[in-house]
Amino acid sequence: MYSRELEALRRSKRFREPYMLDPSMSDMASNDYLGLAHKKILLKRACKKIATYPYHAPKSSLFVGGCHPVHKNFTEALCRANGFEAGVVAGSGFLANLGLIEALVRRNDTLFIDESYHASGMMARNLVKGRVVTFAHNDPEDLIEKLCEDKTKGRRIVAVEGIYSMEGDILRREFFDIAEWFDALMIVDEAHSSGTVGPNLLGVFDHYDILPNDRHIKMGTLGKAYGSYGAYILGSKEVISFLQNRAKPLIYATAPSLFDIVLAHEGFDYISSKRKKFLKKIKSLKKVVKTSIGTMPAGMIVPISIKDTETLLEIQAVLRKDGFEIGAIRPPTVKKPILRIILRTCVGPQRYRVLFENIKKALNG
Repeated sequence: MYSRELEALRRSKRFREPYMLDPSMSDMASNDYLGLAHKKILLKRACKKIATYPYHAPKSSLFVGGCHPVHKNFTEALCRANGFEAGVVAGSGFLANLGLIEALVRRNDTLFIDESYHASGMMARNLVKGRVVTFAHNDPEDLIEKLCEDKTKGRRIVAVEGIYSMEGDILRREFFDIAEWFDALMIVDEAHSSGTVGPNLLGVFDHYDILPNDRHIKMGTLGKAYGSYGAYILGSKEVISFLQNRAKPLIYATAPSLFDIVLAHEGFDYISSKRKKFLKKIKSLKKVVKTSIGTMPAGMIVPISIKDTETLLEIQAVLRKDGFEIGAIRPPTVKKPILRIILRTCVGPQRYRVLFENIKKALNG
């Protein structure tokens, strides 16, 4: 039924299939930034804690009895650490973005979304009842121009990311000021910035020392730096209450896995307790990047542009033979093919030095 479409994907070098990481290789492709997915002590603690409860699965929606003390404890811990009034957990980052954007943008509202926002947000924008305006990537001036042109009678909602997943750049500080000037709600997707930037490793609010107010909304995932699976949304009591009554992926889905939430909570606490150690390791890895390619990454994502998809896949294959697992990101996910290198604190600086030397050889060869 779909053979022609599949063959077209193969010809264009865009065909995908599930791929298992080889544990013997240096993993520089996954989003396990701090290596918590390898910490057996966190797994043991989570197993021990979940076993203390009479049941270990949520069993139903958050609003039909599926809400559990582990959900409440985790959201409260996140709120205390990040300075938000309220929070809610979701099944995944994709579902969180989908529900968040579709629910908040009402008929007379306008959503202003960065052109490089995650695919979940781009899908959600097609579901909103209000107006949608896309602005140039991480460009405050373009956003200001489009906000000034907007004649909406409703709310203005700005959607940005803390660290952009493909470009690896950090949200510019000016966006927080712009949201204030235009009295706009501001959604910050911190999937790739929570656990990687800021003096407390809490993300861009932490990095810029921004005190959250009732117009700020922070969303993040648990499947990256926190070493688990799921997502969270933080905001004012009013916004979270509205989402709990309008966001379909929260209402019409089984509540997030109890084990995954407990594991994420253990990971969150572990990061806090080892914060100085992680900051030191992150700094050393960034120095390697600066020395190797001449630029200092904002977070822990290092994209290297490659001229075409065929060359990209060839370089990825060569690096795999050398024991390196690197992401090869192809259009349409990105405009131009990139090698996407993830800095992970459980991989030593010397291994990254060798990687960058190998990439240079592959590009020159």
